[in-house]
Amino acid sequence: MHHVVAKLDALDPEAGAAIRVIARFDELVEGHAGLGPILSAAAILTGSPARLIDERFAVALRADLDGRVERDGGPIDPRWIGAPLVPGGRPALWLERVGRHSLIEAMVLDRVAFAAREVLHRTRDAAGRSAGPFSDDPAAVEVLLDSAASESDRLHAARLLHLPGGADLRAVASADSAGQIVAAAKDDGDGAARARRWGGLGRTGIGPAVPLLELPRSWGRARTALRYAAAGTDNDPGPGVVLFEELGTLALLVDALDPASPPDDVRALEKAARSGPWVLRTLVEFTSHGSLRLAAAALYVHHSTLKGRLTAIEQSLGFPVHEPQGRLRVQLALAARRLLLHPAAR
Repeated sequence: MHHVVAKLDALDPEAGAAIRVIARFDELVEGHAGLGPILSAAAILTGSPARLIDERFAVALRADLDGRVERDGGPIDPRWIGAPLVPGGRPALWLERVGRHSLIEAMVLDRVAFAAREVLHRTRDAAGRSAGPFSDDPAAVEVLLDSAASESDRLHAARLLHLPGGADLRAVASADSAGQIVAAAKDDGDGAARARRWGGLGRTGIGPAVPLLELPRSWGRARTALRYAAAGTDNDPGPGVVLFEELGTLALLVDALDPASPPDDVRALEKAARSGPWVLRTLVEFTSHGSLRLAAAALYVHHSTLKGRLTAIEQSLGFPVHEPQGRLRVQLALAARRLLLHPAAR
């Protein structure tokens, strides 16, 4: 295919681009992609924000120029380039651009309509149809995590995924992959077990264990937990896997924090971090362990070295960190800083 596209590009660049469009949406359909990735591809391929609205299933999605997908992007401008989801139907797909559409835009809209119909046919309003052999279906996962999807659609999606109806489940949000659904386990609260189970996903947030039909609530909280998960770098040290229920009162920071006006302690933290790449990791380990010696062991330094580092950090911060109140201030500042580093997904 790559060889064919290269030859077409030399003869007719527009034809080569059209083949790439077809190949891209074929990949999405074969991979059982959900509506979000399909609409995201449309925006990226055309260079225009894209909309998908299907009132039958309460679907209202918008993908921006970077491919980020959000719910209900606002009113539709009738001058935009539009296309029906089904032949002969009313417009349900739009590119947020006024004017005549190009061949590539027409091709993208056609492929989006086809791919979206496949998703909706498989995962929505499917009473009476066979569940089929979809044990790993990202589109079905998307429906189960969607609070706007009907109960019947979510139950059908659960059948596609062969999920047990009576078991508690957790939604899992990862910075590097689509949402996942896993069975709740007795060792979910054990940090080492979580690291083994989800360590390959990168930054990960885990929602609370809930019954099947409450998965959208678990998904919302998994996305909150994801914002508290660290990348594990010197600039963003800390746990990479975060369980929502372990946040406790700390979860309230999400609504209290104003990104336009970081707290003074976060500003002090940023100032201190400019002293060296070891500053933030030192504070994370110090506030996470019960003693200076344990923190020093985690940092692979002598405890006297750690003591000297903390003295220098205190001078930069402007408050002591050895006392309980100072330790709490550092913990809150680290959490707030991580929220600012990882804004809410749209």
